[in-house]
Amino acid sequence: MNNFWETKYWGNTVHDYTVAAAVIILTIIVTQVIKKIVLTKIQKEKRDGNGKRLQFIAKSVNRFLIPALYFGALYVAFEFLSFGKTFNKIIELVYELLLTIFVIRFSVTALDYFLGKYFEEKRGGEDGKRLKPLLSFLNFVIWIIGLLFLLDNLGFQISTIVAGLGISGIAVALAAQAILGDLFSYFVIFFDRPVEIGDFITFDGKAGTIEKIGIKTTRVRSLSGEQLIVANSKLTSSILHNYKRMETRRVVFSIGVTYQTKSKQLKLIPSTIKSIIEKQELTKFDRAHFQSFENSRLNYEIVYYILSADYTQYMDIQEKINLEIYEQFEKLGIEFAYPTQTLYVNKQ
Repeated sequence: MNNFWETKYWGNTVHDYTVAAAVIILTIIVTQVIKKIVLTKIQKEKRDGNGKRLQFIAKSVNRFLIPALYFGALYVAFEFLSFGKTFNKIIELVYELLLTIFVIRFSVTALDYFLGKYFEEKRGGEDGKRLKPLLSFLNFVIWIIGLLFLLDNLGFQISTIVAGLGISGIAVALAAQAILGDLFSYFVIFFDRPVEIGDFITFDGKAGTIEKIGIKTTRVRSLSGEQLIVANSKLTSSILHNYKRMETRRVVFSIGVTYQTKSKQLKLIPSTIKSIIEKQELTKFDRAHFQSFENSRLNYEIVYYILSADYTQYMDIQEKINLEIYEQFEKLGIEFAYPTQTLYVNKQ
C-alpha cells in the first residue's frame, strides 16, 4: 500500500496528487458554504431595503472573492507538486498577475461604491453625474499603482522606472500644460462647486445651461440652442454669474414724466407705484424716488425685489407692473415723457 502512495507520475507521487486534489476539493466546499451564507444574508437584508449595499456585496463575492479562492486553491495545490522550475515559475507568475488584477478590480469597485454612496448622502444626487469623470481618473491611477507593484514583485527595478517616468513626465507636463490646467480646473469645479449640472450661467458674453462637466471640457447649452464646449480652465478663470443660485432678484427701473406735470401729481407718483408693486405676488417694494431733472423729462427711479430666481416669472411680474403704471397714470392725467425740443422764436 505504501508503494502505491509513493508511486510517481510526472515527477510527483500519488500522495502529492491526493493532497493537491484535497486542497482543491476543500476550497470548493468552503467556497460554496461562504456563497450560501452570503446569499442567505442578502435575501434576509433585501427585506430591509438595502439594495445598493447588497448589490455591492453580491458583486464582490461573485466577481472577486470566489474566483480569488479558486485561484488560491490552485496555487496552493501546485505548491505540493513539482513539474520543474520553469513550470513552477510560470504558475507563480500567473498567480501574481491574476491576484493583482483581482485586487485592482476590487479596489476600483469598492472606490466606486463608497464614493458614490458618500456623494449621494452628503452632497445630493446631482454629483452622481459629475462623479463619473473623477472615478475614471482615479481608476486609471489605481491601475497604474497596481501594475507598478506587480512589476516590483516580479523583480523589476521600480525606482529606475519611476525616475524615468519623472523625467519624461516633466517633458510631457511642459507639452501638455493646457490639458493639465483643464484637469486641475475640473478638480476645482468638482470640489469647490462654483457650478453644477443644470445651472444657468453667463460668462464672457456667453449664456447657457450646464449640461455636462468633463475632465477637460464643460458642455453648455446656449439660449439660441447650440452647444458651447468650454475648457474647464476658461470657466475657473472667468467671472461667472450663476443665476440658478439666485434666491431673489433686485429690479431697478426708471420712468420719466413731462415737465408739464403738476407738483401735486408728482407727489402722487411714488405712492401710486408702491401700491402697484405691493399688490403683486412674490414682490417686495424697496423705494420709489423723484431722482433727477433730465433734459426732456422728470426722472423717477424705482427699486423692488422679486422673491424668485425664475426669469420668466420676473418678466411676467414686470409686465403687470408696467401695464398698471400706464393705466394709473392715464387716470391721473400724467403724461410720459419722450425726447422733445421746445423752440422759442423772438418775433422782433
